[in-house]
Amino acid sequence: MALKTLRVPSILKSSLELLLMASFCLPGKRLSLLIVGFLCFDLLANSASAAPLTLSGGLINKLSDNTAQSSSNEITDIETRANLRVSHLSDPGRCSSETLADLGYGIWHEKTFDPETYTSLDFQGGCDLGRGFSWELSDNLRDVALDSGGTDTPDNTTRKNVFRTGPSYTLSFTQIDQLQLSAKYENTEFSEPEEADSERYVASAAWNHLFSQSLSAGISLSTNQAEFDTGAEIDTDVASVIFSKTWSTTRIAGSLGVSQIESDFGGSSQSSDGWVGNIELERDINPVTLFYLNASREFTDQTSDFDIRFGEFVFDLRELSEVEVTAIDTGVRRRFKDASQLEISVFANRADYIRANETEDGLGLSIGYRRPVIPLLTFNSTLRYQYETFDVDNVDQETASLDAALTYELTRDLGITGRIGHTTRTSDAPTSEYEENWILIGLDYRFF
Repeated sequence: MALKTLRVPSILKSSLELLLMASFCLPGKRLSLLIVGFLCFDLLANSASAAPLTLSGGLINKLSDNTAQSSSNEITDIETRANLRVSHLSDPGRCSSETLADLGYGIWHEKTFDPETYTSLDFQGGCDLGRGFSWELSDNLRDVALDSGGTDTPDNTTRKNVFRTGPSYTLSFTQIDQLQLSAKYENTEFSEPEEADSERYVASAAWNHLFSQSLSAGISLSTNQAEFDTGAEIDTDVASVIFSKTWSTTRIAGSLGVSQIESDFGGSSQSSDGWVGNIELERDINPVTLFYLNASREFTDQTSDFDIRFGEFVFDLRELSEVEVTAIDTGVRRRFKDASQLEISVFANRADYIRANETEDGLGLSIGYRRPVIPLLTFNSTLRYQYETFDVDNVDQETASLDAALTYELTRDLGITGRIGHTTRTSDAPTSEYEENWILIGLDYRFF
């Protein structure tokens, strides 16, 4: 749909964003106050007019023949959900910020579940304080699964908020040598009181040398100290080589190094080490086709933001532990002459819970297709398959889903969507198997 923009005074847009952030930064009130304070500072410091604020809302009704995704006693129910989305990108200036926030509230007519609030937030901001010194702030809020092998229902969901802030200092020795120092405070909170929250202190130093306009490399050192409200502590140190290279059609960046993780759970200490690294690769196969690859291997814990950076990866929150995680996401995006778009993505991940001595593996495929049928009418569909193994229960399971939708623009700002889908799961654990058919009708309106 065409997007109508409204030039709102910059102070009003900043105030709207401030109020939105204050309401979204759940579950920690302390986090809300910190972000509100930062946005007030941003409002005072940034005199540049911001980009237009966009606001949209929607109402959907979803009918499912197995709402609880159960292997037996299937329940048919309808969920009615109201959604609100706000996005804002400030213009470049002394301070800048980018916000994308979603809020939803759903009720089930047959009361299969209690009313549910759905939340998602991505905020990044920073202020240049002069002479290479800056202050950064970010916040990520997600609804995440409690049990990585469980179903996608409210009973298996908690809210995870990862907030981080701190200074960064960049010192240029020469035009080709640069040193960057940073210190971050990070707080992770879950809405479920039985889940362990944490406070984290991260310090890093990185030296980077520019070998040419397209090649740079250097060394990075970091230390990460996490303290949990249970009294447990996990410390992680990393030393790695960093690099970045650009060609006319290819861009690659990453790191390779070693890491050591030490933990103390009630006087029981444990230490592990190994190689770690990450890579980000993009290649333009031709003007309409892009290949990408993102991969990472880290030592971390369940309160980190790894599952936010790799959306297909899911932590198991049943037991707090140090985790050796590996995730790969690769695929192809292509645009066609008829304005249709195709994306094929393959992903794989492994989680080795060191203290719990449990391993989980996942492998999957996702295919998304979008095509305008006639003016104002668009078709899109997604096919998804995932194979998972859980050695703690010696369980293998497969999940396959397919959905298709048509969206029609009734006006420039109002659209209606009809979607139908099917999901099947087979498992070595019979209680984990289920089939679900569903149909959805939704309205979406762009206010400005």
